[in-house]
Amino acid sequence: MKRFLQKYEQKFYDPTAVDESTLLFSKDNLRALLIPLMLEQFLNSLMGMFDTVMVSNVGSAAISAVSLVDSVNTLIIQVFAALAAGGTIICSQYLGRGEKENAIEAARQLLLVVAVLSLSITVFCWCLNRPLLRLIFGSVEDDVMAGSVTYFAITLLSYPVFSLFSCGSAFFRAGGNSRFPMIISVIGNGMNIAGNALLIFVFDMGVAGAALSTLASRIFCFIAVFVALRSEKNVICIRRYRTRPRWGTIKRILSISVPAGIENGMFQFGKLAIQSTVSILPTYAIAAQALTVIFEGLNGVAGVGVGLGLMTVVGQTLGAGRKEEAKYYIVKLTELSYLVVLVCCLAVFAIVKPVIWIAGLEPRSANLCFDMMIFITIAKPLVWSAAFTIPYGLKAAGDVRYTMIVSSLSMWIFRVIIVIALIRAFGVGPIAVWIGMAIDWTVRAIIFTIRFKGGKWLQHNVI
Repeated sequence: MKRFLQKYEQKFYDPTAVDESTLLFSKDNLRALLIPLMLEQFLNSLMGMFDTVMVSNVGSAAISAVSLVDSVNTLIIQVFAALAAGGTIICSQYLGRGEKENAIEAARQLLLVVAVLSLSITVFCWCLNRPLLRLIFGSVEDDVMAGSVTYFAITLLSYPVFSLFSCGSAFFRAGGNSRFPMIISVIGNGMNIAGNALLIFVFDMGVAGAALSTLASRIFCFIAVFVALRSEKNVICIRRYRTRPRWGTIKRILSISVPAGIENGMFQFGKLAIQSTVSILPTYAIAAQALTVIFEGLNGVAGVGVGLGLMTVVGQTLGAGRKEEAKYYIVKLTELSYLVVLVCCLAVFAIVKPVIWIAGLEPRSANLCFDMMIFITIAKPLVWSAAFTIPYGLKAAGDVRYTMIVSSLSMWIFRVIIVIALIRAFGVGPIAVWIGMAIDWTVRAIIFTIRFKGGKWLQHNVI
C-alpha cells in the first residue's frame, strides 16, 4: 500500500524537491492545526443534529420550517465565509513572507468590509421577511410558512455577529491557532443546545425558542473571539478597530473573496432551487430530507476541517515561495481527507437508526431517511475529497476564478437540473437530491484533479 501511494504521489509533485526534514509545517504542526479544526467541524454538526432532533419533537411542520429557513441562512453565511476565507488566504501569505503588520492591516480591512455588508443584508432581509420566503419556497403549507417567518425574523439578526465571528476565527487559523476557535465554537453550540432544551421543552416556545437560542449563542461566540483578538500573544492581534478604507488591500481581499463568494452563493442558490423543489413533496418527505441533510453534513465535516487547514498551510507555504512543497501538502492532506471522510461516513451510518428513533419521525419519514443514508454512505467516500479538498488548496494559491466557474457549472448542470427533472418530471422522491449530488461530486473530482496535476493554479500572484 505504501509503495502504491508513493507512485501515485509522484504523479503530482517532485519528491526530490521536497525535503521532509525542512518542511514549513512539521507533522506536529499539522496535527496541532488540523485536529482542532476537524473536531470543531464534527462537534458543530453533531450539536446541529441534536438541535434538529429537539425541534423535530415539536412536529413535522416545525422541523420543515427550520430546514427551509436554514437553507436561506446558510446562503448568507456562506457568502461571508468566502470573505473570511479570502482574508485567511491573504493573511496566511503575508505571514509566510514574514510581513506581520500587513497581515494585521488586511485583517482590519476585512472586518470593515464584512461589518458594512452584513448589516446591510440584515436590514434588507428584515424588511422583506415574508415576501422573500414566499418568493423562494412558493406555496408551502400555512403552518410551515408561519414557523419559517418567525424563525427567519429572529435568526437573521445574528448575521453581523456570526460573520464577524467567522472572520475572527479565520485570523486565529491563519496564524496557526485553530484550538481557540474550536473551544469557543463548541461552547457556543453547547449553549445553543441548552437554550433549546429550556426554551422549547420548558417554555414551549417552539421554533421561536430555537431561533432565540441560536441568536444568543452566536452573540457569545462573537464577543469571546473579539476579546481574545486583543491579546498581543496572538500572531494577528487587533486592538484598534476604527480604520479608514485602504482600497488596495480591500481590492486584494475581494479579488479572492468575490469569486469564492460567488461560488458559495451559486452553490447555495442551487441548494435553494433544490429545496424549493423538495418543498412540493409531502411533509413527511420534507422531514426525512431535513434529517438526512443533517446526517450528510455530519459525515463530511472532518473533511471540511482538513480543507480549512489546507488553506492556511498552502497560503503560508506559497507566501514563503515553496511551490513544490505546496503540492506536497495538497496531496498529503487530500489523502488524509479520504481517510477521515470514510471513517465519519461509517460512524454516522451506525447512529442513523438510533437518532431517527430519538427524533420521533413517523415511520414513512424514518424509512425514507434510512434509505437515503445508505446511498450517501456508499457514494461519498469515493469522490468527495477530490471534489472538495483539492479546491481548498487551489483557492489558497489564488486560483479562485477557475474553482468558481467549475463548481458553479457543475452544481447547476449536474445537480440542480437533474434533481428538478427527477422530482418534477419523473416523480422521484427526495433520493433524487442525492443522486444529483453524487454525479456533481464525481464531475468535480475529475476536473479538479486534472487542474491540480496541470499546475496552472500556481501562476497567480495573490499579494
